[in-house]
Amino acid sequence: MAIYLDDTQRNAIARLSMSRTWRTQWPTWALIVAIYGGWFGVATHARVLGLPLTTALLALVSAWYMSLQHELLHGHPTRSARLNALLGFTPLAVWFPYRVYRDSHLQHHDDPQLTKPRHDPESYFVDGEVWERAGWAMRALLTCRNTLAGRLLLGPAFAIAATGVDALRKIKRGDWRDVPAWLAHFAALAALTAWLQYVCSISAWVFILGVGYGALSLGSLRSFREHRAAHECAHRTVINEAGLFWRLLYLNNNFHLVHHDLPHVPWFALRAVYEASREQYIERSGGFLVAGYGEWVRHNAFVPAENPVHDRPRGFAPAFKEPAMYAGRRCSSSHRAMNPRTVSCRHRK
Repeated sequence: MAIYLDDTQRNAIARLSMSRTWRTQWPTWALIVAIYGGWFGVATHARVLGLPLTTALLALVSAWYMSLQHELLHGHPTRSARLNALLGFTPLAVWFPYRVYRDSHLQHHDDPQLTKPRHDPESYFVDGEVWERAGWAMRALLTCRNTLAGRLLLGPAFAIAATGVDALRKIKRGDWRDVPAWLAHFAALAALTAWLQYVCSISAWVFILGVGYGALSLGSLRSFREHRAAHECAHRTVINEAGLFWRLLYLNNNFHLVHHDLPHVPWFALRAVYEASREQYIERSGGFLVAGYGEWVRHNAFVPAENPVHDRPRGFAPAFKEPAMYAGRRCSSSHRAMNPRTVSCRHRK
């Protein structure tokens, strides 16, 4: 399902989809070669590079691989879900089976449910009932998780724990559908870990904690305030005008509202689609515009960006207000814009 701003945009994207780049998806194929080649190239040269540099580089490429997996599950570079799954099966980022991630993320794309606890599997909010049951330590952790430093340090642990608990709950209620994916993932992970240890002299704990946790932490930077609680569902998704390095690492997923509206658009076309209608997208987001990840570092390194409670019960302190950095954002007239048109948050073909 896709949400177009208007028929002009729909027609422009249809023309773009007929280009050789879009039809062949060669940038994504080149990306696959670069990521796999880079990952195994670094691993096989670990003795020359040294363990600290090897760990950092593998974590970086693994985070890039996670961005590739995101692209694969949205139907790129092929229309075959099985082939895309095969391309994203290798556990370079350690923690989650591709199929489990795919199913969870596609559920996240139910935009009317974005940020809502129990409905959005990628929400960083809890409901009032969970908050009331939580002790002071868990409340402190949930609040800390909504700071940038806390998200980088604690966010991966929360994600790993939540995924594991969800897997066990499914088995407990008799749902065994994910078990084959988990078994295949663990088998591949064991083989890869053994190869790294005995061939590349990279120990299991370095791979699992240093590389795997490090990759999740890098991914947590992108998703730190990717969504916010807002009445209008289009206002819940950020537009982050990040620099070239971050755009490449996250495969333009920083233009997140555009991706949610048009999930079929491949990563290499997202920026062009955004810039063609920049003013409209900023208006559509309710001014939820960020001038790069440095803004979050400056404003939210140790200050929570959001109340961790989605429905904001009484008695919670402090009361979080929308940061001034998002207020009254305007866009440059140097960017070409299409005719304004209000679009509801319902999906439209």
